Amino acid sequence: MTTEPRTEPAAAKTSPDEIDHATRTARYRDRVFAEHDRLAAELVDLPGQQKRVLADLLEFNSGTEFGKRHGFAAIRTVDDFRRAVPVQDYAAHAPYIERTAAGEANVLSADRPVVYFTSSGSTGAHKKIPVTARFMRTTFFPFYYAAWAPLLRHFPEVAARPDAVLNLKHDPPARPPVMADGRPHVGASQVDFGAKFGEPLAAELGTRAPWATLPVETDPADHLERLYLRLRLAVQGDVRMLIGINPAVIAAVPYQLGLWWPRIVREVRDGTVGGVRTGSPDPARAAELERLAGYFGTVRPAHVWPRVRALFCWTTGVASLYMPALRREYGVDVATLPAPVAASEGPVAVALDRHPEAGTPVASAALYEFVPADDDLAPDSETLLVHELEPGHDYHVVFSHVGGLYRYAVGDVVHVPDRVDGVPRLRYAGRGTRSDVAGERLREAQVVRALRDALAAGGLSLRNVACRVERSAGSAHHYTFAIAPGTGWHTTEAQRFLGRLDAALAARSDGYRRARAGRRLTAPTLRLLEPEAFHRDWHAAVAGGVRPAQAKDRLFRQDDALWERLTGPRPADADDGHHH
Repeated sequence: MTTEPRTEPAAAKTSPDEIDHATRTARYRDRVFAEHDRLAAELVDLPGQQKRVLADLLEFNSGTEFGKRHGFAAIRTVDDFRRAVPVQDYAAHAPYIERTAAGEANVLSADRPVVYFTSSGSTGAHKKIPVTARFMRTTFFPFYYAAWAPLLRHFPEVAARPDAVLNLKHDPPARPPVMADGRPHVGASQVDFGAKFGEPLAAELGTRAPWATLPVETDPADHLERLYLRLRLAVQGDVRMLIGINPAVIAAVPYQLGLWWPRIVREVRDGTVGGVRTGSPDPARAAELERLAGYFGTVRPAHVWPRVRALFCWTTGVASLYMPALRREYGVDVATLPAPVAASEGPVAVALDRHPEAGTPVASAALYEFVPADDDLAPDSETLLVHELEPGHDYHVVFSHVGGLYRYAVGDVVHVPDRVDGVPRLRYAGRGTRSDVAGERLREAQVVRALRDALAAGGLSLRNVACRVERSAGSAHHYTFAIAPGTGWHTTEAQRFLGRLDAALAARSDGYRRARAGRRLTAPTLRLLEPEAFHRDWHAAVAGGVRPAQAKDRLFRQDDALWERLTGPRPADADDGHHH
């Protein structure tokens, strides 16, 4: 008996784009792991590293107006620095920043800003954060690269192809707004780091996907249409991971699939994007999507992208309450990896391992100081250094870095869950603002923990939550909690939840307990909303001009109009601001 000689199948040809991606990915991985290892090594001598950071920023900026006014040249120790510079917030820095933005040099930093990062802040007002080349090299890029190390180590397939990642924070403007000095004023996610800072490798995963650059002209201000167009293109991809940083962006996707589903399927079938023919019709994928909708009734991300492995976003604060349910929307085995504890002004901590919520301090990025979260921040607040933090406590964050922010109270509170090899690990606990009408001095972190306690005790879940203070009968006030439940709540369950929440708030906050005992606060009340209420509210904010990356969860909501938008009846003709 004879057989035909065995031949190997012809090797598939590799396109130049694939070769380029493979080469770039290899270089990217090398850089990510190198920065990860360097930041990890710095933790061996955390106090010494912090002293070197202070010495560097003092030397570099001693000749600036701020440096001369505060005697940087004579400062030798952290205590000297504390005596010379008060703890201060954005408002205290703002006059210097405005002069810099008008074109004046050598005010806060010896280095001129290249761009200005924008930040929504706790009030929604847009800040202007000067971003210098030295800041990016010393403070920003090391943590920015290192943040991706756990992802690339444990889920390497997400970097295998350009279209494996749906990056929902990537939305570079065609014509960015500029300051008087001609520098752009944009979000960090909107900056081309290669063009501006000579760091082409800093382009995030997913920024080379087919949907990263839209194939049709759009109004740059129509954020919802741009979200739709990316989602419409991505349903034809094999997405393995989503990046949002702001978890509200990722939480909106299941709602958007339902909201835009008929249009998505029609455009896939016709080969159009935003009504414009951009490719070949794909009736097979359209039919597959229709079968999914028919079989499951409600189409979820897990149905559209069955091979999603991870979500990369903030996992703490209010998001911690809905993250378990959100993760299930994408698949039972999907992992959540925490984005760094950071603000537009600078980083605080980055996860160097697979901890689901916390990271380690970025020792070489800034000089970090902390104030117990129950204390009011003041110019002369006594501060602790990072190696002095104790597990189980919450702290206000104050940092100083070479980019020109000095003893800057960023407005965030961090929690210390533990120490690893003597180094405290930090996780974002909430904004530092308080709700206080009757001496209760409630912090966001305290309310989130009380909500978690009350939900767990009753086996309940939610999709999102907000609260506000309202006047009760007489002179007392009470808190009203607006909750979109994860599943329907029975009347008895809701009543028991309120009792447990009241007790949990009293246990978490001495001020709340005293206010309730003194009858300055009465028992909280509850408004159960439709499951999609917060998603509609988020869409309304984005339709009103808020960039998706900055339309964040807000627990405390005292604005009457915004509260009514969230809790009021939905108009019969509401279309969530989307244009068909």
